[in-house]
Amino acid sequence: MTPLLLLTSALATEIAIINANILPISAAPIEDGVVLIEDGRISAVGVGIAVPEGAEVFDAEGRWLTPGLIDVHSHMGVYPWPGTDAHGDGNEATDPSTPRVWAGDSVHVEDPAFSRARAGGVTTIQVLPGSANLIGGESVVLKLRPARTLSGLLFADAPRGIKMACGENPKRVYGKDDDGPSTRMGNLAGMRGQFQAALDYRDARQRREPPPTDPDLEVLLDVLDGEVRVHIHCYRSDDIEGIFRTMDAFDIQVASIQHALEAYKVRDLIIAHDTAIATWPDWWGFKMEALDAIPHNAALVKSDGGVVALHSDSSNTVQRMYNEAAKMLRYGASEAEAMEMITLDPARMLGIEDRVGTIEVGKDADLALFSQHPLDIYTRVERTWIEGSVVYDRDTEGTPDARP
Repeated sequence: MTPLLLLTSALATEIAIINANILPISAAPIEDGVVLIEDGRISAVGVGIAVPEGAEVFDAEGRWLTPGLIDVHSHMGVYPWPGTDAHGDGNEATDPSTPRVWAGDSVHVEDPAFSRARAGGVTTIQVLPGSANLIGGESVVLKLRPARTLSGLLFADAPRGIKMACGENPKRVYGKDDDGPSTRMGNLAGMRGQFQAALDYRDARQRREPPPTDPDLEVLLDVLDGEVRVHIHCYRSDDIEGIFRTMDAFDIQVASIQHALEAYKVRDLIIAHDTAIATWPDWWGFKMEALDAIPHNAALVKSDGGVVALHSDSSNTVQRMYNEAAKMLRYGASEAEAMEMITLDPARMLGIEDRVGTIEVGKDADLALFSQHPLDIYTRVERTWIEGSVVYDRDTEGTPDARP
């Protein structure tokens, strides 16, 4: 296959990607299309668009252009390569409730997995604390720019998120402690106790009897006020129902159920709560609460109108999110639905759909270029852009000419 043709000007202020098969996600595919980029944003999309004089031009030569892919459940950076105990910074497993911690404080910006994710067309990720704790802490949303500092990776103005967990993991981690929890009823009781404590804390402040500042309860008040999106690690259908029962009592909106392997059983309940799911196409059977999964899970929720993201939960799988989406064609999803699961639906889940997830005028120029249709098993990522900057180029990767 011939290399991509690059026509450039030293004075280029705009970028044009021409002759591409464009999958905008929000609209019908466009053959032999053009995408113009100005100041890191998409300024035009369509056919027959004039390329501004002096623009830097990439000739896609009939390859396939998609929005940058989004992974809503990652532990890259907080469990960086190589995977040693010294690098295990994803779980603050000292107490069942640690809302005060922030995953960004653990991110190792030199994790080699970031570059491999870019090579898979992934441009945005949500890094979550692990699932040891009932309330594990706040997540961080990153743009996978090559960066020397965390500030260079942060997705500016992305809504805050918090990771919670129920089911087997908190039981396993804290079951032998005097205070537990050691059961599912202990899990949900622990959550209720923390949110009630936050309300009591607020009441004390309003009575002008302020207690000492409690960073954990301050975060939980933000959750109660709807300022933080709630993402809950949860597998079984009865656990999903229990989470809604618990959160409804405090009028807390659940943004997503993460993993959600039995979502298909209660998809009406999930959709009625305006809650998204993030799941795998075909991981199951690795513990008891993962035994009753089916590969049709995501397609069933999606076909009923749910918001469905495919996630990696893996520094390996994140390199092939498009292959994960392709699997869904076997289990009832259309091509359009499968593509939404790795672009627009993850953006909706994170509350960043006004910035990423589709190829539309005004959105960030986060893009991935594939050698063939992205759901073709033989396709490869040729180039990845973040805000109009090339962050991966197959032709130059590993050479002195590698960009940036």
